[in-house]
Amino acid sequence: MAKDLLFEIGAEEIPAGAMPGILSQLKSLTETKLNEHHLGYASIRTLGTPRRITLLIDGVNDTSDTLNERHKGPSASIAFDGDGNPTKAAQGFARGKGIDVADLVVEDGYIYANTTTEGVDAAEIFTKILPELIHDLSFPKSMHWGDLDDKFIRPIRWILALLDTELIPVEFAGVRSSTFSRGHRFLGKRGVLVQHPVDYLQALEENFVIVDPEKRRKMIVEQLEAIAAEKKASIVWDEDLLDEVVYLVEYPTALCGTFDTSYLDLPDAAVITPMKDHQRYFPLTDSEGKLLPMFLTVRNGDAKSIDVVAAGNERVLRARLDDAKFFFNEDRKKSLAERTDGLTKIVFQEGLGNLANKTDRLLELGTMLGDMCGLEEDAMAELERATVLAKTDLTTGMVTEFTELQGVIGKEYALLDGESTEVAEAIFEQYLPRFAGDMLPATPAGKILSIIDKIDNIVATFSRGLIPTGSQDPYALRRQTIGVLNILSQSGYDVNLEPIWRADLSLLGVDEAKHDEIVAQLAHFFVLRLKNIYLDHEVPHAVIDLVLSKDSTTVAAADGLVKALMAHRIDENVELVQAYTRMYNLVKDIAYEAVDAKFFEAKEEQALFDVAVKAYEESKAAYEAADFGKVVALPETLVPAINDFFEAVMVMADDAAVKANRLQLVRLAYEVMYAIGEVSALK
Repeated sequence: MAKDLLFEIGAEEIPAGAMPGILSQLKSLTETKLNEHHLGYASIRTLGTPRRITLLIDGVNDTSDTLNERHKGPSASIAFDGDGNPTKAAQGFARGKGIDVADLVVEDGYIYANTTTEGVDAAEIFTKILPELIHDLSFPKSMHWGDLDDKFIRPIRWILALLDTELIPVEFAGVRSSTFSRGHRFLGKRGVLVQHPVDYLQALEENFVIVDPEKRRKMIVEQLEAIAAEKKASIVWDEDLLDEVVYLVEYPTALCGTFDTSYLDLPDAAVITPMKDHQRYFPLTDSEGKLLPMFLTVRNGDAKSIDVVAAGNERVLRARLDDAKFFFNEDRKKSLAERTDGLTKIVFQEGLGNLANKTDRLLELGTMLGDMCGLEEDAMAELERATVLAKTDLTTGMVTEFTELQGVIGKEYALLDGESTEVAEAIFEQYLPRFAGDMLPATPAGKILSIIDKIDNIVATFSRGLIPTGSQDPYALRRQTIGVLNILSQSGYDVNLEPIWRADLSLLGVDEAKHDEIVAQLAHFFVLRLKNIYLDHEVPHAVIDLVLSKDSTTVAAADGLVKALMAHRIDENVELVQAYTRMYNLVKDIAYEAVDAKFFEAKEEQALFDVAVKAYEESKAAYEAADFGKVVALPETLVPAINDFFEAVMVMADDAAVKANRLQLVRLAYEVMYAIGEVSALK
């Protein structure tokens, strides 16, 4: 008869941002352990609130599966001596499998042991694995408390473990499991008896705890939307904020607060940021999208004294907005252009000067990359002006107090200073994308400024030997590299970044003797990030490895080749791969120079030369025209001539001149494939 399992870990308030990852981990670990123990079940759910991590398993089998296994042992000649008696090898094998040596079976010249493992009671299995689940959960930061050695994200206060009505004994950090949970910290009972897992969710809800995060999310959204509709307003939704709020409360009740209309004289960002990032409030706008002097928030509790709670939230927000107003008024005493001197007082990186030095580098790199990308004269002028002002908002009180506003407040102040919309937008776009899935820069000046700013950060950090390893990436270089690659991909700029890296190393004053080594490290780092991007888009490994096997391939070319290869999978053409692999083995270390027809001795040489020259020229022209479909299709057209050539011609001829010419012919034909990448990547 199937049973249900309930396992609840009660703790002090767990950081909201950690909860989704913890619940995902718990589900994955549970699935793995149940499979290892061959214990069947119908479904697994993981639920949670700030104070509890819950595992619910429905339809658990009474016992694990009975296993009938067949184990292969040593050969019969080793297992038995000449008289047919079992040797120590056979005896040891039988003993290891828990059977009598007489029960060994001989088949196909080997001995086999057939074993049967009876199923284990589910309660016994859970007694073993539930403590393991607690220990196996990993967190960004863990805590010790008291003099205990056990670690967890927050101190554990209670454990509830039930298999139907049977208590499963679990102990961790001095806390033993029981049949009791706990209700809401202020509204519910300290001890909530749970007699069966099916009673759990209702028992907790009666004690003001909504354990299911999806149900809490639905309640929060419905309550917020109801209040917004009543106020004839629209909510400025933020999914990340909503996700956080879901794990900040156990029993959500939405409320509305107000603030003085004078704060609306501030830039919207200066009002919204304190609301969202500091107070976890949802701003409201009118039908025209203008900010209203109201906000929505969610309390962890019921509606009792909700007006008092709203007043408290208003008071806290007022203090934050007063700070913003003060900093704004102080900041506006100087324009951004008048703040450039302040950049000399802000260190960029240890030993690499200040932000004024960085700005000078960005001006040089911007001109260089802008030319490479074909920016128009107007866009180049906008890029130069935006670069001069790019970092000046870091000297403002607003950004010092609200660091999330870097770039955002720079854009607002630039517009107030009378700078052009394009310049202001580029100041904001320099930091895009800020996270996975974020928008990319849209203006030409913003794209170039974002690329060179990130490249300067990456190159500077690499020059100090601080290359990310494992999970350690304190300067977020992986994210910035992916940002550069995505911008290049989206914009279609067909540029090789190596000249930019080398120019930046010179501007940073890095010893020229180290340039080649650092550039090689940068190339490897960027290629790995590009590979990850393609893997995220489910591009096969073979296609990725082929395209990225050439160091000189640009992002635009790689994108074009990947798209073409997905339409025409030459990597799956066995005859083509074999033909070009044969050529690669002969000429991988030879550069193409020229072929002289006077050395031809067989018609197959001339035939291969004729098709190779034509395909080589067509491939070059197609590559330059970004016609990657044609580039990918051309190698296949040479395969018959290549096969005929190898059938009729001995490449490694005795005559040195003939041999050299034939190797050049092979290299010429191979160049048609090399336009895509090294065929060796397909092995």
